[in-house]
Amino acid sequence: MPIAIKDDQAIKRIAIAGNIITTIFSEIDRMDLNGMQTIELNNKIHAVIEKHSATPAFLNYRGFPKSACISLNNEVVHGIPDKRTMKKGDLVKIDVGVTYQGYVADAAKTYPVGTVSDCALKLMSVTKDALKRGIAQAQKGKRISDISRAIQTVAERHGFSVVRELTGHGVGTKLHEEPMIPNFVTTGDNPEIKPGMVFAIEPMVNSGAYDVVTAADGWAILTRDGSLSCHFEDTIAVLEHGNINLTRVVES
Repeated sequence: MPIAIKDDQAIKRIAIAGNIITTIFSEIDRMDLNGMQTIELNNKIHAVIEKHSATPAFLNYRGFPKSACISLNNEVVHGIPDKRTMKKGDLVKIDVGVTYQGYVADAAKTYPVGTVSDCALKLMSVTKDALKRGIAQAQKGKRISDISRAIQTVAERHGFSVVRELTGHGVGTKLHEEPMIPNFVTTGDNPEIKPGMVFAIEPMVNSGAYDVVTAADGWAILTRDGSLSCHFEDTIAVLEHGNINLTRVVES
């Protein structure tokens, strides 16, 4: 399928959805996650989305039962919020999608709960830097592989690995649109980046090997070797000159 080119009005609506996600993460920044159940956090996220006359893009998407993905420690993504309690030392990945007037933004952020290991802190720093460098490559005239290469280079330079089985993606009127944006260089399609394209760029970086498995619930993706995983994601609109971060998990 061709990659959709969004006009100014579409990008403005995606930006509004993105601003709602920014608000959500700003509120979470002020929360003490220690002792909170993941379902409680999910419900708070859901309430903020509804307060802004929007809908959770994840709820019932392909059967996903909650409004946010909340993944702990060796879970990479797609953790289902439940009665699990977040505790000191945990690495918590929170992935949120918002639909506003038919347009979608998608972003994720990783939070340390209390004091975490040096490895966890380094993994967070490297993953955030990988996202920032990937975003910098989302420019008119470049290729999707330029984003992939930037992310992979940062992660592997520090001895970490990028997940192969999950990718970033286009986003707009649907949560997942063309193109796929791998976090490593592949031999597949390599489209040219053009103004009006909107991407969800999302490095998923493991402290160990890149291999993953699916949990028994059919949703959560875990590192096969039990190592820690980190996830940061922003929604980016490509402009005639440069790009604009519509969710601002990583500031430019």
